[in-house]
Amino acid sequence: MRTSFIALAAAAALVTGLAQAESASYAIDPTHTFVTFEINHFGASVNRGRFDKKEGTVQFDRAGKTGKVEISFDATSINSGTPAFDKHLQSADLFNAVQHPKITFVSDKFSFNGDKVSEVSGQLTLLGKTGPVTLKANQFNCYQSPMLKREVCGGDFEATID
Repeated sequence: MRTSFIALAAAAALVTGLAQAESASYAIDPTHTFVTFEINHFGASVNRGRFDKKEGTVQFDRAGKTGKVEISFDATSINSGTPAFDKHLQSADLFNAVQHPKITFVSDKFSFNGDKVSEVSGQLTLLGKTGPVTLKANQFNCYQSPMLKREVCGGDFEATID
């Protein structure tokens, strides 16, 4: 179960990123960023959870069609809605949060469809191991926030890791 769990847990780990700032450098907004995962539970159901603590930055140049992202999240902040399951997820059997409390995704390769980001390829570090991951954008948009009176960008991204 460990291999399939880790693969599926990391698969959707970087689902959403909403960045806010006036320039091409954005800070991840923790109140609008949801790092979630899904775990196939022996083919009977799907367990879902999230990482509550996350931080990071995004540099985005729409005209130049380039970008960089660095995001990290705290493996000890796993929240499945069930404290006993959270403890199991954090154990050495799965995320090993005591030994590897930080999960990171770093990228400097953005792919575009027109002026919208379609993919972000980078390196995911999980359980002390780093490997390539491509996040596919289900949706992405930058817009003038009526509340903040400045441009914000956000999207839903996901990946499947074998």
